Amino acid sequence: MGTITSLGIGSGLDLNGMLDQLKNAEQQKLKPVEQQIDNQDTRISAFGQLKSALSEFQDASKTLNDSNLYSSLSTSTSGDAVEASADKEAVAGSYEVTVNELASRGTLASEGVDDTESDLTNGSEQTLTLNFEGKGDQTVDIAAGSSLEDVRDAINANENAGVNASIVNDGSSSGNYRLALSSAETGSDASVNNFSFGGDLNAGVDGGDGVLQKGSDADLTVNGVGITSGSNQVEGAIQGVTLDLAEAGDSTVEVQQDTLAVREAVNGFVDAYNGLKETTGDLTSFNAETGQAGELNGDSSVRMVESRLRSVMGGSSDTGSEFSMLNDVGISMEVDGTLSLDSDKLDDVLSNDQQALSDFFTGVDGKEGFAAQAETTVGQMLSDNGAVENAITGAENRIESLNQRHERMEQSVDRTVSRYRSQFSELDSMVAQMNQTSSYLSQQLSGLGGQ
Repeated sequence: MGTITSLGIGSGLDLNGMLDQLKNAEQQKLKPVEQQIDNQDTRISAFGQLKSALSEFQDASKTLNDSNLYSSLSTSTSGDAVEASADKEAVAGSYEVTVNELASRGTLASEGVDDTESDLTNGSEQTLTLNFEGKGDQTVDIAAGSSLEDVRDAINANENAGVNASIVNDGSSSGNYRLALSSAETGSDASVNNFSFGGDLNAGVDGGDGVLQKGSDADLTVNGVGITSGSNQVEGAIQGVTLDLAEAGDSTVEVQQDTLAVREAVNGFVDAYNGLKETTGDLTSFNAETGQAGELNGDSSVRMVESRLRSVMGGSSDTGSEFSMLNDVGISMEVDGTLSLDSDKLDDVLSNDQQALSDFFTGVDGKEGFAAQAETTVGQMLSDNGAVENAITGAENRIESLNQRHERMEQSVDRTVSRYRSQFSELDSMVAQMNQTSSYLSQQLSGLGGQ
């Protein structure tokens, strides 16, 4: 009899079904390993959540650890004449600002020409010389055969021209196209007064029909002191303050300590810690009724992180500041381990002891402040050799080992199933032969009975 290529054909038995059941039974041996791989993947994801929460708390601590935060100044203005901004050189105070006149740009319109495309250079290369009120002359090369449009483009292509050029149409019946120049900067010194040109284009400001409007400086007073400025952005009139002049009128500029930025930073610190506390609580939780446990329930690395954080948050900062603990500045540790903020107490500290608050959080004379201690501690836990990274690396190594074990077990299952297939094939052939023999004998015996 030939070799049977499809199980069950010879015997009539459902050997394929039996083989599938045996294969499924063998593959069940892989399930515990696959579950362990899933568990390690879950741990890595959970440690990723913990790492993210720690990073946010570290960033909040870093913000509080910046001494510039406590020396920053803010400005407020009343009135619409100016807007103001302060840098670290500013001095707290109140300043009365009166804007009498804004700085303006000088403008000049040439005499008119009939069209914008005719040659104005008389067929040869020309030089256009621009004259300014306070900074001398500036030249622009004009190519031979240039039209009014070409002159405009040549001026605008020259970064040092000191003006912006355009073409205006005054609506007259002839000579209606004019070259219009506007000083690139405001102020009298930057004002364009005239230009000279060897071609057919005249400035026309000396008895001609050109139009000239000189640029002017800004005129203002600060606390009664007269000030002129070529720009509407005035620096130096008030130490460390930049004034942006908007319109003529009066404004009051207040420069004061930026307590809002400090308050926001303290709130951010409290919120970030509470967010971290919530994350660790979820990851290590256990529900006695359902038996459901958090992904990192009982994990030693998380316990170590929580322990170090409790030690920092409950500790003191010996910087010589009159504050030494969080409670001194309005931050309290609640029974559940979260932080709460007494806004009134913090406001009192900000109003009366901002330097002491800075010393407490940032440190002084080389001594590490409270925020610096928190930032350093979290940084150690997040470092390449820290608890969190070590836990993630350990889980990744475990997955690699489990994957290798899973691969070996899969190969073993394949070999076992292959052996079953061979045995079933032999069984199929044997039963087929026995069926043929049985059929033959039945025929022979039937024939003997008839004789």
